[in-house]
Amino acid sequence: MENKRDAQFFALPAPEVLTALEVDAARGLARDDISRRRQRFGANQLEASDRTSWVEIVLHQFKSVIVWLLATASGFALYLGDLAEAVAIIVVLMINFVIGFVTELRANRSMEALRKFARVKSRVRRHGQEITIDAEELVPGDLVLLEEGDVVTADLRLIQSSGLHCDESVLTGESHPVAKSVDALAPDLPLADRVNMAFKGTSVTRGRAEGVVVATGMATELGRISDLVQKAEAKVAPLERRLDRLGHKLIWLTLALALITVLAGLLRGHALTDMIQTGVALAVAAVPEGLPVVATLTLARGMWRMAAHNALISNMPSVETLGATTVILTDKTGTLTQNRMAAVRYILAQTEPELGEDIGGAPGGALLKAMQIGLLCNAASLESGTDGTPAPGDPMERALLLAARDAGIDLAQTRHRYPEVDQHPFDADLKMMATVHDTEQGILVAVKGAPEAVLQHCVSVLDEDGETYVLDQAELQRWTGRAEAAAQEGLRLLALAFHEAADCPETPFGQLTLAGIVCLRDPIRPNVPDALRQTRKAGVRVVMVTGDHARTAAAIATAAGLGEAPLNVIERDELARTDLTTLGEEDRRKLLDVDIFARVEPITKLHLVRLYQDSGEIVAMTGDGVNDAPALKKADIGIAMGLRGTEVAREAADMVLKDDNFATIVTAMRQGRVILDNIRTFVVYLMSCNVSEILVVGLAIAAGLPAPLLPLQILFLNLITDVFPAFALGLGQGDDRIMERPPRDPAETIVTRGHWLEIGMLGVLITGLTLLAFILALYWLKLGTEGAVTVSFLTLALAQLWNVFNMRAPGSPILVNEVTGNRTVWGAIALCIGLLAAALWIPELAAVLDLADPGAAGLMLAGGMSSLQFILGTALVGLNIPRRLGARAA
Repeated sequence: MENKRDAQFFALPAPEVLTALEVDAARGLARDDISRRRQRFGANQLEASDRTSWVEIVLHQFKSVIVWLLATASGFALYLGDLAEAVAIIVVLMINFVIGFVTELRANRSMEALRKFARVKSRVRRHGQEITIDAEELVPGDLVLLEEGDVVTADLRLIQSSGLHCDESVLTGESHPVAKSVDALAPDLPLADRVNMAFKGTSVTRGRAEGVVVATGMATELGRISDLVQKAEAKVAPLERRLDRLGHKLIWLTLALALITVLAGLLRGHALTDMIQTGVALAVAAVPEGLPVVATLTLARGMWRMAAHNALISNMPSVETLGATTVILTDKTGTLTQNRMAAVRYILAQTEPELGEDIGGAPGGALLKAMQIGLLCNAASLESGTDGTPAPGDPMERALLLAARDAGIDLAQTRHRYPEVDQHPFDADLKMMATVHDTEQGILVAVKGAPEAVLQHCVSVLDEDGETYVLDQAELQRWTGRAEAAAQEGLRLLALAFHEAADCPETPFGQLTLAGIVCLRDPIRPNVPDALRQTRKAGVRVVMVTGDHARTAAAIATAAGLGEAPLNVIERDELARTDLTTLGEEDRRKLLDVDIFARVEPITKLHLVRLYQDSGEIVAMTGDGVNDAPALKKADIGIAMGLRGTEVAREAADMVLKDDNFATIVTAMRQGRVILDNIRTFVVYLMSCNVSEILVVGLAIAAGLPAPLLPLQILFLNLITDVFPAFALGLGQGDDRIMERPPRDPAETIVTRGHWLEIGMLGVLITGLTLLAFILALYWLKLGTEGAVTVSFLTLALAQLWNVFNMRAPGSPILVNEVTGNRTVWGAIALCIGLLAAALWIPELAAVLDLADPGAAGLMLAGGMSSLQFILGTALVGLNIPRRLGARAA
């Protein structure tokens, strides 16, 4: 006796399974036997993953290069006696530490949700008695009794079944309940085809059954997925990787520029102490301490905006990752569709009316009869439970009730008029069910089932006028062809037939009259087609990965507009012949061109995510079931459904859609792109301002001029211009054409070659104007060293503020663009001008910064030279010179 998920009990007849598990079908397990098995196999629960200690999470927050760079800068600021700068940097570090710690701590909860499946009751037969026990107490060999509405609490081999149907969508992704049987099956069947098994975590939608426990805990199929979730390696968000690479570049840039400036000053005869202070100040100035805090606040603002549009982000860097996405692997059920069955068409003798379109008034003839059969031969209910949840029942049966109700048929009155006197539950072999009803004329037998089965038992057909005609061989072939054509559209079909007699017939399935065939489907969400068009326009590819059949998936994908027909579809059997872990280049390209992966299993979804990631794609994965959790965790951004999704999927994901709406992904994707643009914009702004500070001091010292800026002035400028305008840029609404651009190259850095050229050109422009103002104040206006330093200080500060307006998108209008339309930018500029005025005219602050009143002439010189920065910078950006040169060099 084994507790193994790879033991193929589904391939053995039921008596052999009972023998192998050493259990008596009549009495169940004895008390002593239960105790031994509990000791041997343990509790029927999923193992929790090894939890990361809080110490490890704390240490992880200090792995970033920029964090260490800022910590060093804080130490230098303390060395210079600038307590305000040091405290500001420490506050930045603490903000990032708290946010990082909280988000990473939450990311380790996914396994807790999986364990909740075990916290339910099970009805079992033990030592000759039927009792109810905690699901955790189940052991292999236990006999479990199932009925409609139950949750299956272990993997069971069914030994008795009466019309049992199970909803297995959380494991397989299939949208419709699976009819179960007790017969032995062929070996090596995939999970979705093991119809004599009931799996842990699934639910019973119809019928009753008895099954013997063949696997518990981690040995169940749910346990296998639990193991995959634990082993799915955590990803590093692309934004984190890019910021880390940028941090390495800043280290070398900072050290090089500071060292060159110190050496130049020493060669020009400046005092060693002064040069060390200046070098340290420049090193601090070169580090954009505003970068982490502005990046954090920009991401947080993006999270708030996404939340307002029903997209909840649990992992902050994922806000930007969605904007960089190149491929979306989407589930079908509950994501592109509404995760409910709905009757959409009736195939009648001569017509095929579409519901809601071709049915004008009250139905009559064959349509009325078909709807009546659908509501009479039906065990479902439209009433909600006491907690507001839908009453248990088969989704297709509820769809038939809804169709009849929406057509104006009174359900309660019809059932009262035709009271049920007998029923014949669904027979998996016959593929039919029947109910028997009293009528004023005698007996009505209502039958529904698979078209191929019902048609074989019909002798006549009811037409739209209420007349019947003989179902001969030619007519049978015509109906069979119509049914096959509808099935090719991915529709689920149920044939509806009846028999009227004076007394109950010997068999309910004889001498039937066909009323029609009802066509059902999981409806596409109304705004999905438009959302798919937008993703294509944005250069993002959408690939369907579903547990459903290829034909159904292709029909839904075509109707939703996933791509141009015919779509490239590959099913599980073909995938099974391909080892996704050792693909050749030709096979890899072939799989990357597939539009739909059908009938896939959880491990395949995980391999597909890896396949796209290894090909350089940024992968978003949507899902709602337990089976999706491993792939959601592995994807660059996992997207779970909030309404219909399982807790497991939500905890494994980075983003949860509160409205389960695929269109929400497009809205969030736009916000992600805006965030990346904003981050790039304020990085260019920060670095161009910081480079100008270093060059102003370095070139002046190298030319033998007095230092145009003092260390504390550098730190003061760095504090006000690095934080407030940069933060304002980070709150921009983005370019209206942003979703018309393709996603960025996944290998592209935050700061590209073109951006570096833009930083250099703008930095040189600010430097040249500041040095010119310094020289004119020193030798033309004769303001003396202190007055000239004040002029250069004001010129540099104002030029950096006007530099904000050079951060508009290339080609956008000068006066009306995303920067000038950002009210926060104007507020930041007003605040900075106020701080500059305070530094100049508050005597105590001016004395600390060694600023003197430059007079009207000095103020006009500073204002005029800084204004040139706006004019020349506008021309530079308008012509897109830096990025053109960068693209040409690349």
